[in-house]
Amino acid sequence: MTEILAVFRSRSQAIDCNSRLKRYGISATLINTPKEANVGCGLSLKFYENVLTRAKPVILNGNYSAFYGFYMMKNVYGRTFFGRV
Repeated sequence: MTEILAVFRSRSQAIDCNSRLKRYGISATLINTPKEANVGCGLSLKFYENVLTRAKPVILNGNYSAFYGFYMMKNVYGRTFFGRV
């Protein structure tokens, strides 16, 4: 299954965005940002691709200055593919 990451450069903004998504009934998980994102240390929100159409406007309307972008993470036969959405 394809997962989407909303990558943040700020830990506090990622935590705030996670609670904002939960208020809208969107399930997301806070994870450490993978090194492939080349952001340094930060937190990301992980959710499934089928929720992206609901989560994207909530995140973008939050006007988070530390929001870096959306990335796709897909596992195929034990290999992880990572790319910008």
